[in-house]
Amino acid sequence: MEIQEKATYTDLLQSLGINADAAENDKILKYTSVEDELQSLSDGVGLRNISYYGMIELRGKDVLDFLHRVSTNNIKDLGKEQIRKTIFTTEKGRIIDLTTLLNFEDYQILFTSREHHPKVIKWLGKYIISDDVKVSDINGKYTLLEIRGPQADSFLTLVCGMVVNNIAEDTFKVISAEGMLFFLAKMRDGKGHLKYWVIADRMNGYRFIKFAFENKGIFDFHLVGEEAWNIFRIEQGILQAPNEINDEYNPNEAGLLKFIDFKKGCYIGQEVIARLDTYDKVQRSVKGVVFNEEAGKKEYSLFNGDGSESGKVTSVVYSVKCRKSIGLGYIRKKHQEDGTKLKAKDPEGNETEVQVHKIPFKR
Repeated sequence: MEIQEKATYTDLLQSLGINADAAENDKILKYTSVEDELQSLSDGVGLRNISYYGMIELRGKDVLDFLHRVSTNNIKDLGKEQIRKTIFTTEKGRIIDLTTLLNFEDYQILFTSREHHPKVIKWLGKYIISDDVKVSDINGKYTLLEIRGPQADSFLTLVCGMVVNNIAEDTFKVISAEGMLFFLAKMRDGKGHLKYWVIADRMNGYRFIKFAFENKGIFDFHLVGEEAWNIFRIEQGILQAPNEINDEYNPNEAGLLKFIDFKKGCYIGQEVIARLDTYDKVQRSVKGVVFNEEAGKKEYSLFNGDGSESGKVTSVVYSVKCRKSIGLGYIRKKHQEDGTKLKAKDPEGNETEVQVHKIPFKR
């Protein structure tokens, strides 16, 4: 059955026989079971609808030069159909957002986190003076899908053909296959896991989901909701806005130095970031923690045995794999050794014990 022009995402899911859990801020919490969705991410192929990401279109002859001047990475030499991650930071070197830039030659699209999207637009506008740069908020213009998992390559070959193998990392190509037209981007996440993005108009995006769902064949394929994704990313140590990526921390602390070009000239926050790197002044970084009892999904302050502040837990989930509540957090250097016991205090003042754990988490 062809997808109707005015069909919503809920309509599409119902046509596929999926009664997804209620959406939260346009995010689907769960499609089937968390266990099945986690299995597809770790051993099969999982498809996430991340169309809620912030989307900004930039046009003008000065776009690449401008972004080169105001963000951390080398943008000036970004070629057509290339992808580059770059960080916008404050004057104090704190993170505004980690973004992904795609160069379509005549224009560029900057993908941001949903939460920091307005802040990035405001930040760009603050520094555009005489530059030929036009910034447009295009949230919702495209369907954005993420495909990942060890079977992702083979699965996409089924959909797109052998062209998948010819796409270099950090590039994208236009794909016409099975009556669908879309851009396919190939890249890696912050932990080195290969992933693909499908960028399409709404109808072609829906057609892709429908085709993938109906032709999954032998693949361990599932649509993946936010509950399973959040467990997976915390087990793997993948940072996410606004939990770990926000203006309380700098890229050095967040372990995002791969998205900083230390050889380029000045950018906003450059002096602070360079000084921290040169003189090894970073006092905290992201580590895992394991709770000794089931914990709520909230922030916890961390304290050492003598009552001194040790850091903050920024994300908490119950891990199906570990069968315990686990989390990610920024922890001071002197308390980072694997197995270190710390006190965690929630906003209501309730205390529990946690142990520092290296990431990724393993059973």
